[in-house]
Amino acid sequence: MTMPRTINEYLEQLRVALRGADPALIQDALYDAEEHLRAELYERPGRDEAAMLEHVVESYGAPDEVAEIYRDQEIKIQRAIRPPPPPKRRSVAGRFFGVIADPRAWGALFYLLFGLVTGIAYFTWVVMGLSMSAGFSLLIIGLPFIVLFFGSVRGLALLEGRLVETMLGVRMPRRPPYPPKDMTLFQRIGAMFTDPRSWSSMLYALLLLPLGIFYFTLIVTWLGISLGFAAAPVLKLVAVSEHWDIGTCVGLADSTCRGIEWLNGWGGASVLCVLGVLLFFVLLHVVRGLGHMHGLLAKHLLVRGVERG
Repeated sequence: MTMPRTINEYLEQLRVALRGADPALIQDALYDAEEHLRAELYERPGRDEAAMLEHVVESYGAPDEVAEIYRDQEIKIQRAIRPPPPPKRRSVAGRFFGVIADPRAWGALFYLLFGLVTGIAYFTWVVMGLSMSAGFSLLIIGLPFIVLFFGSVRGLALLEGRLVETMLGVRMPRRPPYPPKDMTLFQRIGAMFTDPRSWSSMLYALLLLPLGIFYFTLIVTWLGISLGFAAAPVLKLVAVSEHWDIGTCVGLADSTCRGIEWLNGWGGASVLCVLGVLLFFVLLHVVRGLGHMHGLLAKHLLVRGVERG
């Protein structure tokens, strides 16, 4: 690569050197590089960009060198923060029941279960912000309010990215896109409005409510049935000890229980218990898959298209 003469050329060469890397990693690397270069230029106001870059290349590194450092650091960081993988099991039963030792399955379970709370918060904020922006658009405070609202959406997107990476294991940006410096104030505002990621972040915030309702309903219903089935022997034991005239058809209609008399005995309670345990393990597999798909959705809508600039 030729020696960059401007900060934009340096960033473009760094983007090219990182081609093929994770988009979240590229965004973080570009943010760090631009922040460092802008700080160097600010500290030496009498030096032009070309002279500053010549000095920085010797200390901070050339774009290809910085890209290699970030790739190496990413491997080390992922190894450090990634939970230990569950031991590989060759048998079908081992792979099926081994999901209980997978941290990603539990992380996805809690993320999807409480996604309804974050979904309500994000949905309310975006709808309220858009409504108030439209209402204030004719007033003098309209433009500042809209700018603050768009900035808050970017902040929420960064926060959500941290949750997704921590609980779902999908690499997300740890720094926001660097604000443009070579534009006027109105050009920056226009760039904020025309940035597809501003609107896709709002779309994600709106989608999180129906998705959260779906996740919450699915998990709570599935958990209720599986735990109810698993508790059938306990209910049977309590019924016998207390002389209650009830069966153990937990979660089944009365007509079904009357049609299958053996479900009211110890044999039926045992079958329901085994079925409940199996349903719980199936649930862990399902939520792990849902968590992975949700992480990909979040990455697609929240990560800026840094490969294309």
